[in-house]
Amino acid sequence: MTIAKRHLDELEERRKQLALAGGGDKLEKRRGKGLMTARERLEGLFQRNTLQEINTHARHECVNFDLAGKELPGDGVIAATGYVDGRPVTAISQDFTVMAGTLGRCHADKILTAMDFAHATGTPLVAFKDSGGARIQEGVDALSGYGKVFYKNVLLSGLVPQIAIICGPCAGGAAYSPALMDFVIMTRDNAHMFITGPQVIKAVTGRETSMDEIGSPDIHASISGNAHFVADNDTQALALAKKLLGFLPLNNTEDPPHRLPPDLDLEPDPGLDDLVPEDSSAPLDSRAVIRRIVDDGDFLEVHEFFARNLIVGFARIGGVVVGMLANQPMEKAGALDIDASDKGARFIRFCNVFNVPLVTLVDVPGFLPGIEQERGGIIRHGAKMLFAYGAATVPKLTVVMRKAYGGSYLAMCSREMGADLVYAWPCAEIAVMGAEGAVNVLYRNELKGAEDPKAKRGELADEYRRAFASPYMSAGRGYITDVIAPSETRGTLILSLRKLLTKRQERPPKKHGNNPL
Repeated sequence: MTIAKRHLDELEERRKQLALAGGGDKLEKRRGKGLMTARERLEGLFQRNTLQEINTHARHECVNFDLAGKELPGDGVIAATGYVDGRPVTAISQDFTVMAGTLGRCHADKILTAMDFAHATGTPLVAFKDSGGARIQEGVDALSGYGKVFYKNVLLSGLVPQIAIICGPCAGGAAYSPALMDFVIMTRDNAHMFITGPQVIKAVTGRETSMDEIGSPDIHASISGNAHFVADNDTQALALAKKLLGFLPLNNTEDPPHRLPPDLDLEPDPGLDDLVPEDSSAPLDSRAVIRRIVDDGDFLEVHEFFARNLIVGFARIGGVVVGMLANQPMEKAGALDIDASDKGARFIRFCNVFNVPLVTLVDVPGFLPGIEQERGGIIRHGAKMLFAYGAATVPKLTVVMRKAYGGSYLAMCSREMGADLVYAWPCAEIAVMGAEGAVNVLYRNELKGAEDPKAKRGELADEYRRAFASPYMSAGRGYITDVIAPSETRGTLILSLRKLLTKRQERPPKKHGNNPL
């Protein structure tokens, strides 16, 4: 005896209602704007036919105001699991066509169930944020739901990678969930993120502003630093998320997805020698260096438009997934400032909890001087870099390309801060301060009596570099593992990384260190 047809018909009808979400007109309106629907975003993330929903038919129980007895398909959110490039991923997608994707008790419970699944299975969490915020009709139930989501974000932190894709409004308290996640992708065509909107700001402060000034993707990517990536549209956001996942382990107990070739390509790259300017004061483009070092020039830069004086991102070197940090002399001479310190420390800590080796390229003249920097707490923020590197137990390799002065030399992962291997190019300068400043301190008398002070200053600066800043001096004292030609950098890193993959380092038992937040 087969199942009654009426049961199958009812199932089919319910599935149609869920697929229609807030209605066919609303779905077509979104598509007309070039936006994907909540379900299409999940289907675009997962491999074909691998999407399985969680709590598909969950329904709200609100009896207040206009929601009493109202049908809300999926309660405005889809929770699901699936595969991305053959690896399991858990995801949630808020549906703006159903009650503007607002969060109530049932909506929150579906998100929490998905987060529990990610926790139990050790799979990355991807969250598509497209919501009008808390569902006012559900009162404190909505607030409680947000609190539970935030708490679970914290529990998942350092356990599985968490990626937020802001592809619509993300307002008020809702913005704190992506802020608690590891990476935030925002789409240019539809996304805004803010705590208080323009009208509230005007009412409280009297100041006129616009949504773009406080919550646009470009503002968050370049000024606030809340967004790590900006995508032009949903399609590009999905591609970014997939590429990012391709560098990350499923969870903190696994290694990243290395692609180790059987043979190591250790051939020198003369093109790297050609990149280094003969004049030590001329800026070196660190991005050009990175592209020559990493496999196939493939580098996924994180926070590209925020604190541009420090570059961070993911790549593979000889098949080994690495997190790369590099000073960028093309911006603020590569000096470390408040934002760069925050950016670097956060990235280092992510790599450490997910077993991603760190490669640091150094060309830093110091911490950025200035009243604003001192009053803004550059001491505290700079200490975050020291703390992050010092606490990291993953393989750490450092290459001093050119300048490495003062405290910034230590903050860029020197041997003293736990680097396993430190290499230096022959043009590197490692010293308490730069040659020009040192001349003023050490050679005052010689300068006073000089017939040509400018020429004498240059002569004395060269003498200082040879006597006090030479990489061979540091190598002679054991602070530098070896001095290498720029052309040998890639081969040296490939060999060193392969040997360090078995590194294991235990730390004293403690709850956690007290990071200088």
